[in-house]
Amino acid sequence: MNEDNKELVDYLDQKFNKIDDKFNKIDEKFAGVDKKFAALTDIFVTKDEAVTKNDFEELKGDFRSLQSSVDAYAVKADKYIQETTMLGHQNSRYEKWFHLLAEKLGIKLEY
Repeated sequence: MNEDNKELVDYLDQKFNKIDDKFNKIDEKFAGVDKKFAALTDIFVTKDEAVTKNDFEELKGDFRSLQSSVDAYAVKADKYIQETTMLGHQNSRYEKWFHLLAEKLGIKLEY
């Protein structure tokens, strides 16, 4: 009977060893899967890195503020251009008057 038990123990031991080997192989596969999942964080954006709706709204507000500043600067630049154009015309009139005065007075203007 002892010998029968030994055969049974050897048989079961072989079976359990095969099961252990299968579990070890499965553990190795899971280790590979874990490495692949760890690599996904390098590829995809994590929740902490993602832009939230609040971040987007804040960015939109900043953009609107910047756009308003640019518009205000454009209005100032347009006024400045109009003023310099008017001053240019005014200088042309003054120059024309100086030439007329110089001609009437007999003075030769030199540049």
